[in-house]
Amino acid sequence: MAVEVLLPKLGFSMNEGQIAEWLVADGARVEEGDPLFLLEADKSSNEVEAPASGVLRIEGVVGETYPVGTVIAIIE
Repeated sequence: MAVEVLLPKLGFSMNEGQIAEWLVADGARVEEGDPLFLLEADKSSNEVEAPASGVLRIEGVVGETYPVGTVIAIIE
């Protein structure tokens, strides 16, 4: 079953965030808890972990800003 990777809300006032870098290539296998990407928001940078194990299908683009809750990848 596919699991959506959503742009997380990391702070109370956070409404959007920017994907700074994908740490895993599209089509690569990931394990739950592996770092997936760097998220920049509110002048801070945080690693976001995989919510499940499987094959990563990236949808979000590096450098783009997305609202919290946007699907930026899928793990199949």
